[in-house]
Amino acid sequence: MTVGHHTLHEVAELLGVHYMTAYRYVRHGQLSAEKVDGEWRVTVADLEAFREGSGSGSSRGVPGRSRRTAPWAERMEARLIAGDGSGAWGVVEGAMSAGASVDRVYTEVIAPAMVSIGDRWAAGELDIAAEHRASAVVQRLIGRLGPMLARRGRSRGVIVVGAPAGERHSIVVSMLADLLRAAGWEVSDLGADVPGESFVTAAAESDPVAVILSVTDSANLPAAAEACAAIRTGRAGTIVIAGGHALVDSAASASIGADHCPHDVDELLALLGQLVVDSRSA
Repeated sequence: MTVGHHTLHEVAELLGVHYMTAYRYVRHGQLSAEKVDGEWRVTVADLEAFREGSGSGSSRGVPGRSRRTAPWAERMEARLIAGDGSGAWGVVEGAMSAGASVDRVYTEVIAPAMVSIGDRWAAGELDIAAEHRASAVVQRLIGRLGPMLARRGRSRGVIVVGAPAGERHSIVVSMLADLLRAAGWEVSDLGADVPGESFVTAAAESDPVAVILSVTDSANLPAAAEACAAIRTGRAGTIVIAGGHALVDSAASASIGADHCPHDVDELLALLGQLVVDSRSA
């Protein structure tokens, strides 16, 4: 054992639980741990934090906090950085067991974890390998969660979604597409790195309620502006909505020429609903 750390067997003994129970705490992201030379190790501080947050007796180890206060995003981040797909899915199951809906798992667990990982990579705290490994795990999570968001019934209309040329962050687009489908929209998902003319083609094919551009990297704001201009020229009257990590203020939003730049998914969904109402009353 490294000084300041416990093995998982020691953790199980200290908590008074079976080894596999302690292992499940780690896999579900409830107990922070690091794998060193093939062995899980838990710091003394992390074990004490787990104890303080989990109560005692027969409920020991069961999170005592609600979905809105439990650190599900932090737990997810740790599993994603480790490339631990099973553990990441355990965090999803834990959050849902605590009352989180699938859409909130997207917006309150996975998305914040990925934003934090991206910020840490940009700050030089994480290697690009860790960011790519995390992205691969998230893609698998979306593959499992996406079908749960499918909604039957009449479509509210078509939405074209994509990221402009140069944008590599397709995960954001995939998550947004799933959330829109859950709200009853039919989605034309173009993915990432989409030329402006391709947005025009997709709009011409589907006559959408709106085209949504996702811009994560500020370096791609000029490409987003070009996409907006192409849509204006090739498909006049089409509503263009932009959002993403790169649109940090009103100046950035105005620079690309979008019609609307909602702050979050809830505001976006409300906006789309209003657009339908306005189009019917026009």
